[in-house]
Amino acid sequence: MGIGREQVEHVAKLARLALTEEELTLFEGQLSAILEHANTVTNLDTEGVEPTSHSMPLMNVMRPDVIIPSIGAEAALANAPAAGDGHFRVPRILEEEG
Repeated sequence: MGIGREQVEHVAKLARLALTEEELTLFEGQLSAILEHANTVTNLDTEGVEPTSHSMPLMNVMRPDVIIPSIGAEAALANAPAAGDGHFRVPRILEEEG
């Protein structure tokens, strides 16, 4: 199962690639080799092989969800360049609607 020059040109057009004659020839060979390998893999006997979603077993490595006290609003705002009414003050970026 190979891929022809016309198919390479079509794929290049879809990808909006301008390919030279040398590149078309190169990619025709490379894409044919890829398809041949995919065909080989498709024809492998997988009878009795369990389907997997990952080659390595995965486990959740998150820490336990433990509630701890936070630093508090006063400490958080202590080094803020501008604060007011218990909030960070930032420059206005939106115009008021009129």
